[in-house]
Amino acid sequence: MSAIRRHVYIATGARAVWRAITTAEGLEKWLAEEARIDARAGGRVVLTGTDLDAEHEVVGLIHTWRPTSKLEISWDNIGAAETKGSSVLFQVARDGDETRVSIVHSGGSALDDEGRRAKLDNAWKVALETLQALLDE
Repeated sequence: MSAIRRHVYIATGARAVWRAITTAEGLEKWLAEEARIDARAGGRVVLTGTDLDAEHEVVGLIHTWRPTSKLEISWDNIGAAETKGSSVLFQVARDGDETRVSIVHSGGSALDDEGRRAKLDNAWKVALETLQALLDE
């Protein structure tokens, strides 16, 4: 099974990073045009955005919730989004003066197709760079 693995170092504390990945206000600044999140294990995540002139909605369920360190979301198996049937794991850890944010995006049919996987990989690259620029002090 293929997976996308990426990380960035951000010159801010883990709590600020955690807020950016686990609140609607935070997610809307770097990942989605609109976000709703029930911030807890078993909570639901809904992200809405426009990609290539088409609006899409991604719905997922939070499987792992460890405040300031680990978040895992499994995306629904319905809809047309590239994330369909996949999961993303965020890990946040202090590393010296910076915070390391790692993602592992795995599962789903999009990751088995080279072209679709490359598109998702690039989307994560851009998203994490946007998060880094937003939070770097």
